[in-house]
Amino acid sequence: MVARGLDSIGTGRQVELAAEALLAAGWDVHLAVTTGGGAIATRLTHAGATVHRLSTRPVVDAAAAVRLVQVARGLDLGSSDVVLAWGRSQIRLAAVIKLLMPTVRFVSHLAMQPSGTLTGLALGQADRVIASSPAVAAGCERLGLSPVKIDMIPPAAGPAPAEGLSRAELATRLGLDPEKIWTICVAPLVPEAKLERLLWAIDQLGVVHKRLEHVLVGAGPLRTRVLRRARVQHLAERLHLFPHLDCLPDLLREVRLVWQSGEVACGGAILDGMALGIPAVAGASDLARQLIVDGETGRIVAVDPESDFPRRSLGIIEDDALASTYGSAAKARAAAEFPSDRMVAAMIAAIENIRRAGFAR
Repeated sequence: MVARGLDSIGTGRQVELAAEALLAAGWDVHLAVTTGGGAIATRLTHAGATVHRLSTRPVVDAAAAVRLVQVARGLDLGSSDVVLAWGRSQIRLAAVIKLLMPTVRFVSHLAMQPSGTLTGLALGQADRVIASSPAVAAGCERLGLSPVKIDMIPPAAGPAPAEGLSRAELATRLGLDPEKIWTICVAPLVPEAKLERLLWAIDQLGVVHKRLEHVLVGAGPLRTRVLRRARVQHLAERLHLFPHLDCLPDLLREVRLVWQSGEVACGGAILDGMALGIPAVAGASDLARQLIVDGETGRIVAVDPESDFPRRSLGIIEDDALASTYGSAAKARAAAEFPSDRMVAAMIAAIENIRRAGFAR
């Protein structure tokens, strides 16, 4: 398995669930982590996987690619082995392994629509693609991938076990006020996340509600810009930015609202929050519409007018009954539409099928 350094939320949680299921099914699971940070490497080491930490940098670089090839060669991968790449940033790395070791089976897992000529060429090397939604599958087809090579497997709403940290302990560790209402957004600091919209919403909410604190968890090239804008808009006392948090499973249980201003794989923390009965507010996208039922489990907000994003969020923050109604509906939807056992069973079946195809070859 090839993945960035991720926390146990969103894609990181999907990686954990799949790895644990494969270990239980008797596979020898190796996880190559191509960037620094994140809790899944440690968690999967404890679960029994072999972890290869390839870099401490926040982005995938050439050195990580070279080390990945060295790991693949050291494992002497063959036709009975599968390289499972998680996310668009890992496709090209796995494609290099496929080119150098053509008998290995290459599976790409995508929760965001792929784009670009080079990505399309790398995706073409995959023996199989696991798409988390019909929109992602359609995006793969637009890049020339045959639909017969695509398995559509929705993500799982299976939140990671918490350590049992209390609200007071979380507040001390993270510098939060335990008496205030907390919200959370988990997103990479990249243009697609539309973080300027999030910061504007936080600014507007601060005008009408003084008892709010917001946690943004993410790393990426826009970190300096986000911090600068937060200073300009005087958000420093309300916005807490962390590149990674190993206590995310505990923190998620204490927030009032999960929100997402842009498009992020697995909705960032939306799906995990749904399973815990936490409502969500997200900008309109195919991904948001896959997860949220507008007006039932949370709100999906159009780009215009801009005021809708903080306004819909404030409604949930201030209205206990509304938050409870949305949260209960979200928890029921997570159990009915995104059960963990269904996702991992489909994932194992897809990987076992591609493995058998490798033997037949």
